Amino acid sequence: MKKLILLTSVLALSAGMAAAQTVRMGTEGAYPPYNFINDKGEVDGFERELGDEMCKRADLTCEWVTNDWDSIVPNLMSGNYDAIIAGMSITEERRQTIDFSQAYIPPTMSRYLAPTADANLSGVVAAQTGTIQADYIAQSGATLAEFATMDDTIAAVKNGEADAVFADLDALVPFETSAGGELVWAGGEVQLGDGVGMGFRKSDSELRGKFDAAIIDMKADGSLNALIQKWFGAEAVIF
Repeated sequence: MKKLILLTSVLALSAGMAAAQTVRMGTEGAYPPYNFINDKGEVDGFERELGDEMCKRADLTCEWVTNDWDSIVPNLMSGNYDAIIAGMSITEERRQTIDFSQAYIPPTMSRYLAPTADANLSGVVAAQTGTIQADYIAQSGATLAEFATMDDTIAAVKNGEADAVFADLDALVPFETSAGGELVWAGGEVQLGDGVGMGFRKSDSELRGKFDAAIIDMKADGSLNALIQKWFGAEAVIF
């Protein structure tokens, strides 16, 4: 009887530990509307709401960790968090270092924002360090000016350090609409990457599988498309 009670207790404890598994979600907190810090000092945005819902469906507990963009992959590899969910485009170059989940945002457009529509896009163009947009500018013939955050790239254009900024269109929209005409679209749209996904260490295939299942589930029931349109607008690209 004592052995039975002990075994029952161990099983109950194990089940409780499994249900309470905590996953540390690494994000930047400076890339609205994907992710940002709200007035309460908490991580907010599309990816916060998405991440919490995925953790709920996967029976995981989310713990949110912020990290500067330019070291977000090295800190994943160092074990400072378990997954990246930070507006990260899926690229072959990044796949050499980390694994990605299924895309939770389809391939979208990048665009230039500048003081005038006829800005010199072959001049100095600002982009955030370590992004596919920075890689694109570096190969375009323009002079790349890299900055740590999206806010810094916008400031560089406003103060005349750069002729334009090049970034995800979705991320630039708030700056264009809030600038009161100070910054406008320049050039055409450019499609880059294979969509946006979560990043994982290659050794964490089981964890990646849990989030893949949650993404598939949300695509199937329409909730992922609804969430994309909630944060990016009715005209956003959806699945």
